[in-house]
Amino acid sequence: MTWQPASGRRRQRRRPGSEPPGDAVAAQDAEPDPEDVARTIALNQLNAAPRSRAQLEEALARRDVPDDVATRVLDRFTEVGLIDDVAYAEMLVRTRHSERGLARRALAEELRRKGISPEVAEVALEQVDGDDEYQAARRLVEKKARSTRTLDAQVRRRRMAGMLARKGFGAGVAMRVVDEVLAEEGEEMSAGAELPDDV
Repeated sequence: MTWQPASGRRRQRRRPGSEPPGDAVAAQDAEPDPEDVARTIALNQLNAAPRSRAQLEEALARRDVPDDVATRVLDRFTEVGLIDDVAYAEMLVRTRHSERGLARRALAEELRRKGISPEVAEVALEQVDGDDEYQAARRLVEKKARSTRTLDAQVRRRRMAGMLARKGFGAGVAMRVVDEVLAEEGEEMSAGAELPDDV
């Protein structure tokens, strides 16, 4: 007896893990898990730049993530160390003071805008003391002095003082540093400065 191949249509075997077409369509139509969405949004925010918890809450709210979902996700991120307002505040104070020369007052305002609590902000601001502020003000004024040498002395004073005010320095520190830098250049400290006895 000779062997003959089986006739008729062969059954297609489905690959393991493949889904019938109907199931695939249903999977596409299913709503995404809100917690997965929240996690993705928060991680994208943190990958772009460090963030405070309050900033992440705002980002999730803008994307209409329910409050209870946002709270669960952010609580978990805090537990595993992805959110740490204390470390964030300390980093912000260090970098803004060293790179931009911001004084404590301006730093405190920036921390407030970032949603950092007053208690956490107070601890972070302890990194910057009076001497740190004085040295930062000196560096800023010395740089400004080099770029304004051709201007009138009073115009220079106003510009330097205004710059320091925008950086959060008080008037006392600002005028002291401006007067010191201009005096070192041989300029008159003020219009009412005393003349030497031999003039």
